[in-house]
Amino acid sequence: MPGPKANVDAADDPDDGDDGVRIDMISGARMEGLTSMEKIRLILDGVREGNIVILEEGLSPDEESKLIEVTMTEISPDDFTGIEIETYPKAEAGDQSFLDKLMGRESTQKLTVIGPANRIETLHKDENLISTLVSRK
Repeated sequence: MPGPKANVDAADDPDDGDDGVRIDMISGARMEGLTSMEKIRLILDGVREGNIVILEEGLSPDEESKLIEVTMTEISPDDFTGIEIETYPKAEAGDQSFLDKLMGRESTQKLTVIGPANRIETLHKDENLISTLVSRK
């Protein structure tokens, strides 16, 4: 006769088949020590699992371009449909340092939302709001 089963709460079991939406919020401090490719891998690994990834501080323009480039090489119709990415600045351009303005550098002080293209749809975006519809698969 089998012994009693452990009482496992569905909220505690990540593999219970729940079709909810997981959101990974990654701090600027976590991303700070990573190389560009490590950042891209961290983001894409999360999105490939069906998660929405929110970056406290955005990627540089070069990193964002590389993210899109790497995503394009990994697209597969049956497995991975790509990403949806929306960004808006956290600070006004006037908050950039004089040297950044002089050198034409874009501030990475921005919030970025990245998710699977087949699960996230941007409904509205302006300088203060990103409104997104996230499906459950």
